[in-house]
Amino acid sequence: MPPAPPQLDLDRLTPFVDPLPIPEVAKPLGKRAQVPFYKIPIQEFFSKIHRDVQPTRFWGYGNSVPGPTIEVRSGEEILVEWPNRLPAKHFLPIDHNLMGAEKGRPESRTVVHVHGARVPPESDGWPENWYAPGKSATYRYPNKQEAALLWYHDHAMGINRLNICAGMAGLYVIRDSFEDGLNLPKGECEIPLVLMDRMIRADGQIYYPVTQLPDAPWVPEYFGNAVLINGKLLPYLDVQPRKYRFRIVNASNGRFYFLSLENGAPFHQIGSDQGLLPAPVPVTRLTIAPGERADVVVDFAEHRGQRILLQNLSVTLMQFRVAADRVTDPSALPEALRPVPRTAEASAIRTRILTLEEVDNLVGEPMTHLLDGKRWHEPVSEKPVLDTTEIWEFLNTTDDVHPIHLHLVRFQILDRRTFDVSAYIFNNKKLVYTADAVPPEPNEVGWKDTVRATPGASTRIIVKFEGYTGRYVWHCHILEHEDNEMMRPYEVLAPAKR
Repeated sequence: MPPAPPQLDLDRLTPFVDPLPIPEVAKPLGKRAQVPFYKIPIQEFFSKIHRDVQPTRFWGYGNSVPGPTIEVRSGEEILVEWPNRLPAKHFLPIDHNLMGAEKGRPESRTVVHVHGARVPPESDGWPENWYAPGKSATYRYPNKQEAALLWYHDHAMGINRLNICAGMAGLYVIRDSFEDGLNLPKGECEIPLVLMDRMIRADGQIYYPVTQLPDAPWVPEYFGNAVLINGKLLPYLDVQPRKYRFRIVNASNGRFYFLSLENGAPFHQIGSDQGLLPAPVPVTRLTIAPGERADVVVDFAEHRGQRILLQNLSVTLMQFRVAADRVTDPSALPEALRPVPRTAEASAIRTRILTLEEVDNLVGEPMTHLLDGKRWHEPVSEKPVLDTTEIWEFLNTTDDVHPIHLHLVRFQILDRRTFDVSAYIFNNKKLVYTADAVPPEPNEVGWKDTVRATPGASTRIIVKFEGYTGRYVWHCHILEHEDNEMMRPYEVLAPAKR
């Protein structure tokens, strides 16, 4: 890999001089056919990531990174138009060897996916349904699902990693009356935290590395020297000594976060990808993979007048400044949240065993990441029937943790279990488990749409395919992997007529 240009020296920056920005809430422009209508442009803009760093070029939604937050009520449909107003030439390096990124295609094509949304296939952001600058797409979001923190981002085939790295991400919040009745912290005490690591050059601009091969610049992972939270580097947040609710999204290309508070105080995790957990789970270190979300409550009541750091392992990300005066806290942290009935394994009509693989290419070329040994363009092999339940067992034969995301559906994690990888690969796919199955962690027992598939292990999920028939995708949410064949289509079929 060629040497990177001089990077921004974080040690020379004064920390905690910028307040944490809160993304604006999008407002509908009116109604179309009695349905609220939004227009959120995709465009280039410049924004300061730190007081002492010159403005950084971003491509994003509206005029901020993250883009405007879309807030909706469960069951209330909306329409969103996503006009592409980007410049014609991409400012990050495209690899034309990747599927969907061949030469001749518009460089700044895009398509929007709302991650975690149960939507008809024509509004899901099919990776090949990209459109060029000057074009637009309007998507319908029925929002027929429980309260949850979702997020929207680019999903253009072959350049998804570049577009999200450039800034294309925003929050999508669904609320409902059940959650309202829990009296959780709200308003100014409900704070989004969107985590994005970026390589930032000394001149304040985003850098994306390439390989030594001039015609094949794709790299297998992207890890930045700077972690932006809501688009800021080392921000601070003034808080009162009371409970706060933090809605956390890992919008990084490939970085996993292991979050903790410097003083050892716990997070109380109340929700995951697809909504509330059955009960709060205290955690002192919160693991969150690319694509995952975590809904946590932190009580600052016992920390009046203190400065508390949020850290990723030993690296400081931001500072909480707790006010000194006592305040009244009307919010609650209930002992019980939302019931999450466990899906019985007996309800599954089939189990699919699906491998996560790495394939070495020619000498000197990077490896390809595959799902079940297949590439994107091969025929669809997973065809569940609408309103049926299946178990998907992911066999991770690689050395990486892969966060696997299924579009359309929510699921539950059944267990993880190590197996003999060599026996599976070299002995005609003989599956030999080497330990007992381990159930999901307490903060993983809610509804999920992204699961961490650990190396050398089977990870089983149980899924009911609800909502719509049609084509969707499943993929690794390490974006560099996804862009290099670690994404596959699946198709939800209508039940056979009797």
